[in-house]
Amino acid sequence: MAWYAYCIGEKQAFPELARHRKPVPLESVLGVSGNQVFLYPASDLAVVVSEHNPQETLNQKSGVDHARVIADCFQHSTVLPFRFGTVFNDDEALRKSIRSNQRQFLGNIDKLRGKTEMHLKIFVDDCCGKEIDRHLPAESVGREYLSTLRENATRTRERQTRARAVSFQMHRLFMPLDEEVSCRLTENGKMVLDIAHLIDRKCVERYQNKFASTSAMMKECQLQLSGPWPPYHFVHRLTRTAHAAPATEKATPTVVMQPAMA
Repeated sequence: MAWYAYCIGEKQAFPELARHRKPVPLESVLGVSGNQVFLYPASDLAVVVSEHNPQETLNQKSGVDHARVIADCFQHSTVLPFRFGTVFNDDEALRKSIRSNQRQFLGNIDKLRGKTEMHLKIFVDDCCGKEIDRHLPAESVGREYLSTLRENATRTRERQTRARAVSFQMHRLFMPLDEEVSCRLTENGKMVLDIAHLIDRKCVERYQNKFASTSAMMKECQLQLSGPWPPYHFVHRLTRTAHAAPATEKATPTVVMQPAMA
């Protein structure tokens, strides 16, 4: 039997596993394709799974169901989310993966215990105006090509500087335990910064209050807040070298510029 995997949690957080060594249904929780969700015991860990037919196609609704199950488990336990679409072919494949990575999983749970992720999306007017970087055909040569190359490079540096300044300002205002920052340019002349902040769960209300005051203060930007979420971005960082990686402290934030998107 194939298992669709949602996340890894702490076995002690689920009392129903205390007297069982086999998968136990997680009551009132349905997963991808409406399948019953199970708690699969593995030493001190609980793997949250549901039965899976490999012939079934995963779609957008499946992604929503995947996130919903993880969010539900996050109410009871520190969780390490699996990437959407993670499937183990049978019991042996599941047990082997957990067994071979158990020390790392337990260490990651310890590091993320009591923490949550808040997500900021910040829309900033492009400091280079409405002018979009010019496309450079591969066969282009000569003075015009070099001039365009220099102009594009200059605009990229200016955007990076602006994005870095905004992200650093957010860092100083919110003082997260950790953060992940990316930036992309839209075709309507906006830069969008996606910032994930790792904070203590007990500080969520204070963080939300800080967001409200920051939004009122930063008139030149449009801010959106979501969360609290399971620490998706930070699990990905901690487990990027694991065989079966669950889903995705900087004093000065690193800003990754992504290509323009519609």
